[in-house]
Amino acid sequence: MTGKAVTEFVAQGATGRDKPVEELSEAEAADELTTLAAAIRHHDDLYYREDTPEISDADYDALRRRNEAIEAAFPTLVRADSPSHRVGIEPAAGFSKVRHRVPMLSLGNAFADSDVEDFFARVRRFLSLQPDDPLTVVAEPKIDGLSINLRYEHGRFVQGATRGDGSEGEDVTANLRTLDDVPERIDGEAPEVLDVRGEVYMTKRDFAALNERQAAAGAKRFANPRNAAAGSLRQLDSKITKQRPLRFFAYAWGEVSKPIAATHWDSLRRLRAWGFAINPLAARCNSAAETLTIYRKVEAERGALDYDIDGVVYKVDDLSFQARLGFVSRAPRWALAHKFPAEQAQTVLEEIAIQVGRTGALTPVAHLKPVTVGGVVVARATLHNPDEIARLDVRVGDSVTVQRAGDVIPQVLGPILDKRPANAEPYRFPEVCPCPLGTPVVHEDGAVIARCSGELACPFQQVERLTHFVSRNAFDIEGLGDKQVRSFFERELIRTPADIFDLAETDKTSLTPIRKLEGWGDKSVENLFAAIEDRRTIPLERFIYALGIRQVGQATAKLLARSYGTLPAWQQVMLAAAGERQEAPEVKKPDLVGEHYAELCNIHSIGTSVADEICSFFSEPHNLQVVRDLEERLEVQAATQPETGDSPVAGKTVVFTGALATMSRGEAKASAESRGAKVAGSVSKKTDYVVVGADAGSKAAKAQELGVTTLSEQEWLTLIGRDG
Repeated sequence: MTGKAVTEFVAQGATGRDKPVEELSEAEAADELTTLAAAIRHHDDLYYREDTPEISDADYDALRRRNEAIEAAFPTLVRADSPSHRVGIEPAAGFSKVRHRVPMLSLGNAFADSDVEDFFARVRRFLSLQPDDPLTVVAEPKIDGLSINLRYEHGRFVQGATRGDGSEGEDVTANLRTLDDVPERIDGEAPEVLDVRGEVYMTKRDFAALNERQAAAGAKRFANPRNAAAGSLRQLDSKITKQRPLRFFAYAWGEVSKPIAATHWDSLRRLRAWGFAINPLAARCNSAAETLTIYRKVEAERGALDYDIDGVVYKVDDLSFQARLGFVSRAPRWALAHKFPAEQAQTVLEEIAIQVGRTGALTPVAHLKPVTVGGVVVARATLHNPDEIARLDVRVGDSVTVQRAGDVIPQVLGPILDKRPANAEPYRFPEVCPCPLGTPVVHEDGAVIARCSGELACPFQQVERLTHFVSRNAFDIEGLGDKQVRSFFERELIRTPADIFDLAETDKTSLTPIRKLEGWGDKSVENLFAAIEDRRTIPLERFIYALGIRQVGQATAKLLARSYGTLPAWQQVMLAAAGERQEAPEVKKPDLVGEHYAELCNIHSIGTSVADEICSFFSEPHNLQVVRDLEERLEVQAATQPETGDSPVAGKTVVFTGALATMSRGEAKASAESRGAKVAGSVSKKTDYVVVGADAGSKAAKAQELGVTTLSEQEWLTLIGRDG
């Protein structure tokens, strides 16, 4: 694990999980959601693209559980870039991109029996099922591999792609053709278009043999079968992939030109009949109790299996139910992954180091005596924040219990007190930033995260912001990574984002040209300048994300871009909203702050917390200068709107109020969003429709007051072309 990886992980991983969610203030919750979004995004990138995860499955899942718990308690603070809205990461360079016709989403997780029971209850509630109505699910082992989409046209395999970010993946067709489990032609009658989905994996036996060959050849050994499978499938030379013993289990489908069955169970049988391997442990269950019985059976057999699994997946069997349930952000409502418990080990905490992140967050890192947990050596773990250290009472020299579920860096669970050295002293969190300025550390609004008060003057933060600006999901400038940014910053070649686009001219007058620096040559410098030039045209959503505004991640940036369309339009409204907020800093209700601020807050998933961060950014003269300087050097493309076909409500803003008779509120919102509508929580003059159910309250009255069109539930169903 590199020093940079530790820096990014710990800098973005502070969560303050020691404090119960119900005791968090709104400011603490917003701050923690910001950190969680950044941390999870960082670890998604390492897991899905680099195949080198830094944290354990259990630690990662804990971050997501914490995020979901806070969002449930503070629904108005849910961020547009929330991890619950996202799956995977953008595809890596080196392979051409493939757009998935049907998104490849992730799954919600369960960790306790009660989570599974809640899943059944949520599905019944969403579908308005009675207690005695049947609800069957299919339970399948969750393979620890790499998700793949295989496209067949007229029965012939034509393309294979990784999941990528769920919307776009990497074209690995040539490599997939080397797998015996991927048939070139489908046996029997099949739809003209069929996307088969499943998992590429490596058996434990084959993994051990591969590592023996790697060691004999003096090559790097793989950490686990999942990493070996992912690395093998991503080889640019398919001859290398052919030498690796990869397997494939099919478990789902994407785009199909005609239905293949009425139930998930029968769909699996069709896939098997077409020549695909289906996991033999899959089973049908009719209740939560039955699914838990299957879970324990599979868990008991886990060690004897020749492939790694990390849980059991439950899917609603009836495909008509699946269609009604639909999706929520990154996951389907009709499926759930029940994870196995994490593994644990003991080691010694040798040092606690401090790292400073892009937003000034100071995060402590536990440097551990290397220990093997489940076959993987781990040596680092985040301690999150000062409160977490105090809660655990971990001290340098302590023996500690750490936990992992299949990857590298564990969670520190706590000290082993009877092994504590007599001279071990409580850790004192620094009161000043370790940056050269030595500025005081502050806790904003009582939040658990400690930050450097140096803001834009802190060189650590300046470098991290520049690194964020050129990162893969922002400007994605090839050849300009963390190492290069730091080197150029130290030599004062770049200090602001605009300096990057002046780098070629600056280099001409530099006393030490870049080509003279270690690791550079004429060709690499030429490639760098070409890559920078290539990014002078950038989509609006990437531009917004690259600015590094707190709480504005990829999803939020995309939402803002689609809502305002162009950079001038977005800037104009943000500046106006910032002015309104400055004049009314203590006012809680957006409508009372001002028209533009209220408009920003009313965007679904934005809310006052995100809006305040955006306004704060646009209130800072330095930030405005950064944007102006970039405008002079770049062409920022207008946002592209998503395709919604001929939907009559595409682009319309809809508010639901009152009790609905034919569907739950959740199903109504999901149905509207799937047709391109924007669902808002409050009525404004920009609302297009208010759908009024029984016992409607103030929202219906406000709609009438503003002259907004109101629809009955049946009128809404007729408008969207759905039978009641």
